Amino acid sequence: MPARLRRPLRRIAGPALALGLIGCEPRGGCTGEYCGTLVINTAGQVDILLPPVSQQLAARAIADQIFLKLADVGPSINTLGDADFEPLLAERWEWTDSLTLVFHLHPRARWHDGTPVTAADVAFSFDAYTDPRVNSPYRTALGSIRTVTVRDPATAVFRFGRRSPELFYDAVYHLRILPAHLLRETPRDQWATAPFGRAPVGSGPYRFVSWQAGQDIELAADSTFFLGRPRIRRLIWRGVPDLQVAVTRLVAGEADVQELLFTPANVEQVRRAPHLATYSYNGSVYTFLAFNLAARDDTARPHPLFGDREVRRALWMATDRERLLRSVFGELARVPPGPVSQLWSIWDPEIRQLPYDTAEAARVLQRRGWRDGDGDGVRDRGGARLAFGLLVPTTSAVRRQYARLLQEAYRGLGVAVEIEEVEPTVLEERARAGRYDAALLTRSTDPTPTSGFAQAWTRAGLGGPNPTRYANPAFERLLAAAGQAERPEAAGAAWRAALEMLNQDVPGIWLNAPDNVAAVHHRVADVRFRPDAWWALLRTWRIPPQQLIDRDRVER
Repeated sequence: MPARLRRPLRRIAGPALALGLIGCEPRGGCTGEYCGTLVINTAGQVDILLPPVSQQLAARAIADQIFLKLADVGPSINTLGDADFEPLLAERWEWTDSLTLVFHLHPRARWHDGTPVTAADVAFSFDAYTDPRVNSPYRTALGSIRTVTVRDPATAVFRFGRRSPELFYDAVYHLRILPAHLLRETPRDQWATAPFGRAPVGSGPYRFVSWQAGQDIELAADSTFFLGRPRIRRLIWRGVPDLQVAVTRLVAGEADVQELLFTPANVEQVRRAPHLATYSYNGSVYTFLAFNLAARDDTARPHPLFGDREVRRALWMATDRERLLRSVFGELARVPPGPVSQLWSIWDPEIRQLPYDTAEAARVLQRRGWRDGDGDGVRDRGGARLAFGLLVPTTSAVRRQYARLLQEAYRGLGVAVEIEEVEPTVLEERARAGRYDAALLTRSTDPTPTSGFAQAWTRAGLGGPNPTRYANPAFERLLAAAGQAERPEAAGAAWRAALEMLNQDVPGIWLNAPDNVAAVHHRVADVRFRPDAWWALLRTWRIPPQQLIDRDRVER
């Protein structure tokens, strides 16, 4: 069943409130429509603002205001061909043959230090993204591109190694263009901690202003931006480690934007606030219980529990996913048919999955030799207990709640779960390194499953975007067939077969795919959310002069 894009729904809000001070406009910095400060809540702390080495959603949202792609998907989110893509750094492009794509850069594009953006920057960026020393999580998404070369300072040439309906998407969606003149001397194996990532220089609509560890990240509109001056003058990202604290600050007027409210209680609380408006749009994330299929201390060996497919299948059958979802989200989420978000057209509830069947789950474990031999309530085999650790981020009340519900459900099956709450950056680092048993992970999906699956569920993503260490050549052949199919019905059949194979192998248990409900202060006009990247249109939002409140006006 294709997931349809929904028209954003906005609640009519009441009069503006006189709220406390958050920030201020510099003297003479506010002109006509180009005014205002927007404070955006974000979960936890950002790791680094260097796009090739960060997979954090908050980091992407900020970095995409600083760095540009050559082009980006349009409102239709159509990734086939190039007709629906919108120019950014590239003023125009053409195909010289079916495997050669030529980009012509905008002549007025400049880095924030005044240096022109050139084709050498494009070639440098591709080389960096695909360099094993950088180890970018997006490296596999660029696998269809064979070379990027410089024809002249304003012209970059992409050559592909295979044909696909999404070659243009492959060229532009994950590749943010970086300043070669500022990064060329930085050793590639040090990019993850490079000083540049704490004070970046880009070519996008906003310039980096300031960032101190544990504090706000501030950006200022580039008044000379070649595609048009952004309408809101200042953007401030404020890290808030707890969702309930974030919502409380939003309702109290201490922030302007919360891109995801998650729970019915939060939505109701926001809708009672007269200064806030809510927006609904298709969700692009899903949450799953990830199993580490490799041993924690040696990825060449199978995990002592989850290396056994039957144990994973038993845990799936012991998980009442629908009940868990209703307990946490009410009607604001759906149980996914695979590792897919509501954004993807391959979403189909009829895709074959294992049933919820606790009796069969117990029988499976019994057949595998897991019995409660000592009567302590936990199954054991050969002196080993059926017990595992579960990583959960401290910043996610939703995932912490899920962890407790899963712990209780598995206790009834004779399985012991020890919950370990860690900071999000620690969780992701341990997941990539394979130093965990199981983890509750949330993933944001691309507009198309083609690149998303390749990154998260194939051998190409091992040690990076594929934290489960799942590797199945038959599954990968189905993915390749789906991605290269010219006819929609052929692609759909391959996707369905791939998802059903994944569901039978159970590298994870797909728990929820939330509906997105966002909240924005009602003084902000022209608010639009793009489902795959809510922040993509921020530069077109505006605060009309008559709607300015204290934090938009006051001087430093």
